[in-house]
Amino acid sequence: MRTRRRRVLSGVSRVAVTEALREAGHPLSVSELAGLVGLHTNTVRWHLDHLAGEGRVERVAETAGRPGRPRLLYTLRPLANGVPPAERLADAAEPAHGYRLLADLLAGYLSETQPDPVAAATRAGRAWGGYLVSKPPPFTRPDAADAVGRVVELLDDLGFSPRPDDGGGDGISLCACPFRDVARSHPDVACSVHLGLMQGAFAELGMPRLSPRLAPFSTPSSCHLEIAVGTSASGEGSTEKEVSPW
Repeated sequence: MRTRRRRVLSGVSRVAVTEALREAGHPLSVSELAGLVGLHTNTVRWHLDHLAGEGRVERVAETAGRPGRPRLLYTLRPLANGVPPAERLADAAEPAHGYRLLADLLAGYLSETQPDPVAAATRAGRAWGGYLVSKPPPFTRPDAADAVGRVVELLDDLGFSPRPDDGGGDGISLCACPFRDVARSHPDVACSVHLGLMQGAFAELGMPRLSPRLAPFSTPSSCHLEIAVGTSASGEGSTEKEVSPW
């Protein structure tokens, strides 16, 4: 349970939601939180669902005398052990040297032994992306914006710290990489796994036409991601538009 709780708090965006609730000092709605942290309301709602499932936040009905149905608000629950989220984040974010070494060894082995290491890495990423992405309820299918939001949530959970582009476009900056060292030494393998994760997640969500385009290390400290809607079932050819989760 402790490991799972750390994972929930490992995404920087989710910590931002937690801190916004803490600073407010009173219950907030999803839209109010979205405005404070600069995320799409769907993304904030998914973060809140995770936090509520882990007992970090609770849902309360608005008590103010407003007409119509009371709004659903969210507030922090007291910490059971007194450890602030920022310290939990720092504890969870410290990478283990052994795992970095293992990832580097496996990436190097794949590069040297596979006739097409990019294809092999992409296949592995697709398999795990379909397994890890948050699925909608049975008999429902997300639209493009919903699917993109779920994939952005997955990237956040994995430690990529996705952020909207500073220029206000639909692109996404991945401000962190959980395998930065491996990506620098074996970009063909590591970045193909990351791209495959997104492709597999979109396929699992019934949105194979959503085409992620990854530009590794577009700045010294981040990668750039764009997600387009393809005009064909295979995602090839021209695109209709870029899809943003923000």
